[in-house]
Order: sequence, then C-alpha cells, then structure tokens
Amino acid sequence: MSYMMLIVEPVEQRGQRTLAEGRAAYDSMLGYAEKLKARGVLKSAESLLAQDRAVRVQKRAGEKRLVDGPFAEAKEMIGGFFLLDVKTRDEAVAIAADCPAAEWCTIEVRELGPCFA
Repeated sequence: MSYMMLIVEPVEQRGQRTLAEGRAAYDSMLGYAEKLKARGVLKSAESLLAQDRAVRVQKRAGEKRLVDGPFAEAKEMIGGFFLLDVKTRDEAVAIAADCPAAEWCTIEVRELGPCFA
C-alpha cells in the first residue's frame, strides 16, 4: 500500500533558522531518507521550496487565474514529502514517528487512493 507523509511546517520557520541549523535539519532528513531507502519502503522523497516561490493555479468559468506566493492567509505549508510503500497504516505511522522533522513539524500520513472514494 502507498502512503504519503506530508511534512507540514510553519511558514516562517525556515527564515528563523541560521544557515547551519537549516543545513543540519536538511542533513538529518537526508540520512532518514537513506535509511528508508535501505529498508526498501521509500518510493520517493523531495523537499519543497518555501511558498514565496510558489504559484497557485485556478480555472473558473473557463478563465485561468494565477496567484503568486507568499500566501498571507497560510500559517503552515507543505515543506516536503515522502512516498512510502508499506503493508499497513500502522507501519506508515511508525515510520512518521521516527522522522526527524517530527521534532519541528507535523507529519501528516495519508493513504493514496482515488479521490472519489
């Protein structure tokens, strides 16, 4: 079964770290990803740049609308993800609990499936 771990972090968090603190956090996540890869449960993992580099796309009544970041109404952002291939939800949750980012973020675990279910 496929589960996605979404790394949900406060929008301002990255800007409050020193470069050394940011690098240490990133390196801990790289090491974590390598361990998951070695266990054979990691399909993919990526970090996402901050929201000020994002754009939102909408199409209403046939008209396209683009909204560039930052998005002032947001208190949290998705900072990255891990796509897992595990047997159970409990296994995905256990993996999330071991994630270094759980110390400074919220890890949301979601099973992949059709959006109509």
